[in-house]
Amino acid sequence: MPNQEELALVLPEEESMAEEAAAPNSPFQEINREEDAGAAFVLESKGKWFHAGFHLTTAIVGPTILTLPYAFRGLGWWVGFLCLTAMGVVTFYSYYLMSLVLDHCEKAGRRHIRFRELAADVLGSGWMFYFVIFIQTAINTGISIGAILLAGQCLQIMYSNLFENGALKLYHFIAMVTVIMILLSQFPSFHSLRHINLGSLVLSLAYTFIVVAACINAGASKNAPPRDYSLESAASSRVFSAFTSISIIASIYGNGILPEIQATLAPPAAGKMVKGLIMCYAVIFLTFYSAAVSGYWVFGNKSNSNILNSLMPDEGPPLAPVWLVGPAIVFVLLQLFAIGLVYSQVAYEIMERKSADASKGIFSKRNLIPRIILRSLYVIVCGFFAAMLPFFGDISAVVGAIGFIPLDFVLPMLLYNITHKPKKSSLAYWVNNSIIVVFTCVGILGAFSSIRKLVQDAKEFKLFSSDVVD
Repeated sequence: MPNQEELALVLPEEESMAEEAAAPNSPFQEINREEDAGAAFVLESKGKWFHAGFHLTTAIVGPTILTLPYAFRGLGWWVGFLCLTAMGVVTFYSYYLMSLVLDHCEKAGRRHIRFRELAADVLGSGWMFYFVIFIQTAINTGISIGAILLAGQCLQIMYSNLFENGALKLYHFIAMVTVIMILLSQFPSFHSLRHINLGSLVLSLAYTFIVVAACINAGASKNAPPRDYSLESAASSRVFSAFTSISIIASIYGNGILPEIQATLAPPAAGKMVKGLIMCYAVIFLTFYSAAVSGYWVFGNKSNSNILNSLMPDEGPPLAPVWLVGPAIVFVLLQLFAIGLVYSQVAYEIMERKSADASKGIFSKRNLIPRIILRSLYVIVCGFFAAMLPFFGDISAVVGAIGFIPLDFVLPMLLYNITHKPKKSSLAYWVNNSIIVVFTCVGILGAFSSIRKLVQDAKEFKLFSSDVVD
């Protein structure tokens, strides 16, 4: 995490910047929320800084951390640690810059509440508006599918341990999760999720520490698997696995909805987001490293894309007591509902901007009926794809490469350089441009390797399989 001296490199000269940015003929002036139902309802601005911290933590610290041992198996110990730490530093720095850009625009009279409008305003390009919509849609839909899939898998794990020869398949549990998500999707606004997301933060700490304890128990037991940390023998396979692992780590750190989260803050929002970021990254430090180290220590290059499956294998005795792993699975399941809700908000905002009437009440018949229909259809589509294509680890890698890397590792630096105009001789300028170049290359290579693995796994599985592929 950057220290105060590093952050000082990018502190803006606010007064002069505000004057430059206050372009009177900008195509994206501050939103009139009285006419914009998406802004007035879904992105209502009532939150405090710790509410933003709850939202951020739910968006970043989720059960995807259980894939970290799986990511390490493509990198090894030292490169895995290096990538995990580098991604953490870069994303904190990136989100910090993004909050400065948003604060800068707000002081100039243009408070942006949507990533797509911020990018189009600063970059002055209409196509950027649609590019960000496309990327955010890929992220939000991919994570919604992944959340439903992993929640269904949690139910399947509990069921298979209670009924060894039970007849229910994975897609049955996905259907159950989809029904619950339809009900929960009717929370009207992002801000209305604040208490749910506080619970999500507590759940993430709880199941992480349980999984760590379970891994330590598994490593010390007589049934402990042989530890092998070797990488793949073929050089080309090692390279592809490494970039797939990097994409997975990028997706775990990413969120892609920071402007929408900052939009929930009561104005003025300046400075509040940094406090939320610090809260979030404190939780990240406690959870990410402990889950990665304990899981990879026990299972090495046999780590599953969901470490819970490694602890409770289909064949052989469980490697941790059911009474210990059981609560962790329940906590993961509960948090997945919160994550699905958070990442659906942008889709709901887009739908309600067109379908709702801001002049009517949020619970009026005119707005309630379209909300129920459209949100239910969105969740049903996500649930259908989760059941049809059970590739959880591969989905995380593809979403990280094509979604999170552009939005979280490239655009924030570019937007900062344009709005704050650091001198070309400054350290901030060169750091920002170096990050842009490096992560653009990583994103391209990661997308290629992730899609390659997804295609390979797709050949091995039938549609609506009852197992999640690694």
